[in-house]
Amino acid sequence: MIKGCRSAALLVLLAVASAGCGAGDGRLPVPSQGAAKRGSITVSIYDRGITPASEGTVDNNIMTRWINEAGPVDVKFIPVSRTQSEQGLNTLFAAEKAPDLILEYAPQVKNTLIDRKLIQPIEGMIKAYSTEYKELLRKYPILKRVGTGADGQLYQFGRINETIPQRGVFIRKDWLQKLGLNIPKTTDELYLVAKAFAERDPDGNGKKDTYGIAMSYNSGAILDEMFGVTYPDYVVKNGELVHGWDHIEAVTAFKKRLYEEGIVDRSYFTDKTGSRAKYDFLNGKTGIFMEQFNVPVTFLTDFYMPLLKNVPEADLAIMPYPETPVGRFNPIFVNPVQMTGVVNAKAKDPEAVMKYVDFASSERFMKTMYYGFEGIHSKSEAGVCPQVTDLMKWRTEFNYASGDFAMLASPILAGNCYYGTRKLSNDDPLQKRVKEMFERNSLNVDFNLQTAGPTHSEQMPQPPKELQQILTDMTRHVGSMEGDIWIKAVLTPGYSPMQARQDAVAAWESAGGEKVDEWYRKFYATDKSKIILTEDIYRIFQEQRAAQNAN
Repeated sequence: MIKGCRSAALLVLLAVASAGCGAGDGRLPVPSQGAAKRGSITVSIYDRGITPASEGTVDNNIMTRWINEAGPVDVKFIPVSRTQSEQGLNTLFAAEKAPDLILEYAPQVKNTLIDRKLIQPIEGMIKAYSTEYKELLRKYPILKRVGTGADGQLYQFGRINETIPQRGVFIRKDWLQKLGLNIPKTTDELYLVAKAFAERDPDGNGKKDTYGIAMSYNSGAILDEMFGVTYPDYVVKNGELVHGWDHIEAVTAFKKRLYEEGIVDRSYFTDKTGSRAKYDFLNGKTGIFMEQFNVPVTFLTDFYMPLLKNVPEADLAIMPYPETPVGRFNPIFVNPVQMTGVVNAKAKDPEAVMKYVDFASSERFMKTMYYGFEGIHSKSEAGVCPQVTDLMKWRTEFNYASGDFAMLASPILAGNCYYGTRKLSNDDPLQKRVKEMFERNSLNVDFNLQTAGPTHSEQMPQPPKELQQILTDMTRHVGSMEGDIWIKAVLTPGYSPMQARQDAVAAWESAGGEKVDEWYRKFYATDKSKIILTEDIYRIFQEQRAAQNAN
């Protein structure tokens, strides 16, 4: 049962204000007098390294030009590497060149900046200057609660998302049929299928030149999720929140087996962005590939269409996460209440920042990022959702970064036209097939199961500053996804996952990690009603699907 500021019905939780959920006023700027001026600000934008050469750069393209032409302020975008955003932002702050508005998903990055007093409270600028975001807070007060820091001040802007399974496991169904295999239901079966894909010439070219499964970047992270672990590596056992050492050791053992037997690319670890794994998959050299699957049109244009162009006979199936030695888990879900923006403490024009946030939160902004330009990429008719008229042109000009520019936009607030599959047409066989896979991924959810961790990692509570510092410092050594001790266990002959666990636990305890474990254990025991949990996300997911099916 949801207590305090939480309602028993999750849509009520999202949409109805509750007493006692407020934050402090923060800094209250003095409203401007006289005619409105056009301000100028800087805003961070993720650089994923995928901007087509024809489109310019991630900070200068058709979208940035539209934002500056249609928006209320002049905006200079500052690229920050998606895979190294923490280091990039730290460098910018050290050089006193950090953007006025920082768009960032990772809570540990933003919380650290808040703790260092590099970020300013925002409630004052909202009260003084906002219309659009102010109304969003009124309608969805949970944005205020989730965006409030430990000191009671509101620091973060956010959005309301469609919540759906965020990941997908894609397997070459034609290879299964050729080799007389079934979709694996356990990780033992997954190993055997991957081994067969690597060793039994599934592409029929007479060479041993295929990989069974991908293991770099997103694929590696999804393997961790299969075994129930994601940042910050806590799992629920017997009603308690504990450090998932058993789970991390188990997934490391699985990865080591794949690596040592040559079932995966032996240089996977150097494939930091997953680009080589994607290339191998799209060219028919990998049998099992794991990727984000919360934006079906991106999967269609960036994965499915290129795969079929290169390998016309490829037939994909999407499979549920298999049973592991430490249990079976669902994919993580898209965070339904997601904090995405903070304001530099040294921002000189908070009014201009607020005007931009209002613009970036608007339906006009959302529609443009989702459907492109009216009459060029799409067309609108009264009473029906906009129709994409040139999907490939939209893909070239928008798809590579529109989601990152739209980090303040709340898609479900603009109605059913902005749910993930609405851009895809049943009249196109490939689009219809991706819609079917997308639906199957949702139907694969077993509501009796947990996801990795007790909630989305962005919803995990922030420990006190000194404990957060221990967690941040030690993640690079003992974290499931990037910890150098676990990577060493996969890559190094004779260094077992069991020994790696002993070394990881020793390093963690030496750094004071037991205090972090105890803080999370106590929070879950006494205060878990203060956060959105996995079962809450499931209810939001079910309610959103019911709303879609009703229209």
